[in-house]
Amino acid sequence: MGSTRRGHGVRGALALAVVVVVAVVGSGCASAQSPDGSGGATSTSRSGPTSVESSSSTSSAVATTCGTTQLAKMTLRQKLAQLIVVGVTGSADAQAIVDKEQIGGIFVGSWTDKSILTSGAAARISRNSPVPLMVTVDQEGGRVSRLSSLGIDSPSARELAAARTPQQVQALAASIGKQLRRLGITVDFAPSVDVSDEPDDEVIGDRSFSNDPAVVTEYGSAFAEGLASAGITPVYKHFPGHGHGSGDSHLGVVVTPPLSSLERSDLVPYKTLLQNPGKAAVMVGHLIVPGLTGPETPASISPRAIGMLRSGQPYGGPPFNGVVFSDDLSGMAAISARYPIEEAAPMAIRAGSDIALWLSTDRVSSVLDALERQVATKRLTEQRVDRSVVRILRSKGVLTC
Repeated sequence: MGSTRRGHGVRGALALAVVVVVAVVGSGCASAQSPDGSGGATSTSRSGPTSVESSSSTSSAVATTCGTTQLAKMTLRQKLAQLIVVGVTGSADAQAIVDKEQIGGIFVGSWTDKSILTSGAAARISRNSPVPLMVTVDQEGGRVSRLSSLGIDSPSARELAAARTPQQVQALAASIGKQLRRLGITVDFAPSVDVSDEPDDEVIGDRSFSNDPAVVTEYGSAFAEGLASAGITPVYKHFPGHGHGSGDSHLGVVVTPPLSSLERSDLVPYKTLLQNPGKAAVMVGHLIVPGLTGPETPASISPRAIGMLRSGQPYGGPPFNGVVFSDDLSGMAAISARYPIEEAAPMAIRAGSDIALWLSTDRVSSVLDALERQVATKRLTEQRVDRSVVRILRSKGVLTC
């Protein structure tokens, strides 16, 4: 997320740390199906993970205990609703959709009436919801400053890396995080850890700290740690790396260099950042990766791409058992030109994402209907849904196991 080219404005540690070898959470053991829950696999020219979940005696033991009581209180539709975060126009819109469908979270965009934050409405709606909301925003700094009208702003990532130390960036992010928290925000879709040498005004451009993976790692870690210290969930994006892509996924299909190239550059930050991710989440981009996703399947809906994130293989990273967000599924042509949201959201969930993200509330119910059909036809198992719900509830602090 975070492009500056769209009118709707979507541009684009350490409590609750999870032992990364635990790849299965929730009730029930890992399914033997492929990551999309259907038993199939996405074609690729290179061998790689074919499952985003794995099982072991340790993870199975955890699966039988963590979240069982909470999950038993929820209907299937309530569980599926936790897998949805949508953009809202303001307080009334947010209240109506939470009342109707008890969704997992809301997104505050450039088009959102900011009084939802300044009046305390977002925090109040979250408190009164059966499960607290994720209140999310795209606040990177520089061109992607959704809250500048409220006095929350900072230089771009590239400017920060050029002019400040990592310690200074961590302190700045902590200050920003405290401001976000006072407004009721709980999740910031930042930092961008894309590795890029694009001109400043390109889709990633100055949103990247550097074209040097080591610099991106150091400054991305500092920014994330600052946010987390203030109680904000940072989100590393855009896995597996947008910085050397062929264009802007808001406008159309983006093809990255082949996986073998990403392993030497764009994926390098994740090898370190996800070793001890704490509360951090990851956003997966709408990126075609030769050697990984196949020629027509963006990473955001690719079981192999999200499987690589979960397992750490074959790119050589650590397994990741935190929350995985899709990038925006309704306002970016790389997805929306091909799939209506009722298809795109289930595809992202089946591929292994925990949360499907899009821009408006009007089709939430139809997406939930589609997800219920996926479970009924066994393209998506309830055990798989439970694992995502437990990850989400951990991130929200509802579960501490």
